[in-house]
Amino acid sequence: MEGAEAPEGAAVARDLQALGYENFLEAAALGPSCPDFRALCARLAAELATLGALEREREEGAEALSVGDGPSAEEGFLRQLAGLLQELHCPDRALCGGDCATALREPGACLRLLRFLCTELQAARLLNLHPRLGPTQATPPPGGEGAEEGTGMVQELVLILQALGLPRPTQRTLASRLLRELHAKISELLPSLPPGSLQPLLSYPLDAPRWEALEALCQSLRGQYCCRRCLLLKRLDLTTSAFHWSDRAEALGEAMKAVLIPIRETLTPESDVSIAHILAARADLSRLVPATSKDARRGTCCAINKVLMGNVPNRGGHPNDLEAPMPSWQSRREDGGWRKAGRQCWGRKKKKK
Repeated sequence: MEGAEAPEGAAVARDLQALGYENFLEAAALGPSCPDFRALCARLAAELATLGALEREREEGAEALSVGDGPSAEEGFLRQLAGLLQELHCPDRALCGGDCATALREPGACLRLLRFLCTELQAARLLNLHPRLGPTQATPPPGGEGAEEGTGMVQELVLILQALGLPRPTQRTLASRLLRELHAKISELLPSLPPGSLQPLLSYPLDAPRWEALEALCQSLRGQYCCRRCLLLKRLDLTTSAFHWSDRAEALGEAMKAVLIPIRETLTPESDVSIAHILAARADLSRLVPATSKDARRGTCCAINKVLMGNVPNRGGHPNDLEAPMPSWQSRREDGGWRKAGRQCWGRKKKKK
């Protein structure tokens, strides 16, 4: 590695050692034509699938990336790799934008690929720690007054301490002291990150008036989202209740309720998004991808989309398709009062020239 690739290669080597893949350090700089490089990417993808970081469900025994053997192994690996990067929403447009094989031939592209997979795996391991934190594992918050053990704030604090490698504070630790330790540790680790990482989405400084305006905007958006969620939940309740109208639902009604009620109870109209999420958002969050685009549909399409509905009865609602009724014709009366007899007049009579 020479020039600009040396720092990137050193960073990839540190990530692989931290993840426990020190046996693959020599394969990091090789390309997809090397079986060792394909094996390294396949190992990282397999652990991501095990930790639940991949959106698409795969059959038991199916691999996210296959190493393969033979002349067509590299082609199959690159095809699966392109789908994996789309599934992980890789922000590197050079790797996801076009031909993956051509992009990986560029200098430093393989190192960028490994760096992305390593960071995704690190994040997946940290997120996997969250479900294992029970109320008994939570540490009381510093200051301790008015806070219950096992709350979400305490669990988030425990995750931060574990990620930074700091010891758990005692119950008498002051909040100011803990925040100073966190700030010092984060300031120590920031220089080791690549340039341009962790750029905040909100880059403007906030004074007192801007804080108030941001809080008012947050409250207004929270109220609107709550109204929309109430509407969606009402539609969901009406849709699920419609399944109980059929004769067959009388025998399966209790089984349907046993499945639907636990899921419905977890859906609340209140939104949990706060100003803290805005401050923690990074610049890559502003990269909007339409939900109906071809790239997004690759990760959201499923077998149910190909199921076609059968014939359904006509429920009306098509007044434009109905023909106008024909007027009823009656014989002309002797007194000349044919207009008074109820005959409909459909147009004016043209004058003779």
